[in-house]
Amino acid sequence: MCGAAEQGADTVWGVSGVEQTAAHTLGMSGFEAGFGRVEHASLSRAILSGMTGICIAQEPEADALLEREPLALLIGMLLDQQIQMEVAFRGPLKLHERLGGLDVRVIADHDPEGFATLATTPPAIHRYGGSMARRVQEMCRAIVDDWDGDPEAIWTRGEPDGREVLRRLKALPGYGEQKAKIFLALLGKQYGVTPDGWQEAAGDYGGSGTRLSAADVVDAQTLTEVRDTKKAIKAAAREKKAAAAEGTRA
Repeated sequence: MCGAAEQGADTVWGVSGVEQTAAHTLGMSGFEAGFGRVEHASLSRAILSGMTGICIAQEPEADALLEREPLALLIGMLLDQQIQMEVAFRGPLKLHERLGGLDVRVIADHDPEGFATLATTPPAIHRYGGSMARRVQEMCRAIVDDWDGDPEAIWTRGEPDGREVLRRLKALPGYGEQKAKIFLALLGKQYGVTPDGWQEAAGDYGGSGTRLSAADVVDAQTLTEVRDTKKAIKAAAREKKAAAAEGTRA
């Protein structure tokens, strides 16, 4: 249920105590105690459904997709600009419903005009659905080319540290410094993906108790707090710019 978990609680992609207990109880094998990798990923996620509280999209079905599909989370983060955060993270579910699933190769190879139509059909995935459709396809092509079509490999292959995960995320089309840091913080805070140095690599977004980004949204209240923080930061920036302009005229 939305808001059922705190940041750093039971996870989906990391190997938490809950997962290890579940594995032992069910006699499962293949759980790796290393960096956030679970061979029985689909079963692990099924075990943990209802135990986690992903609440970024503020819609149960959309949030459930974000919990179980790494590609959905990457797409949601990509769309998180120039529209409300929760609307951005509902975009992956719209694509999932229209495509009959989220397959990175299907998206990468899809006819661009047809994919743009899927993305812009009301309700669109974004205010600028056409341009964002291109970015989604570009990102998926990069995942196919660079990661053999496995989105999760970005933060698992070779057991990378936080700085390396950040570098890999920044290499994705549409992911700049800020977006990559927020995504890294989101992995660490809500998905149990905690490579060495992840908080430092995520910068301010990796801090505990912050209200700066999607990484900090665990319920409706924290969404409001993050939104208020963003408004305050923008207001302070406007005031600083106005003061600098006034000083130049003086």
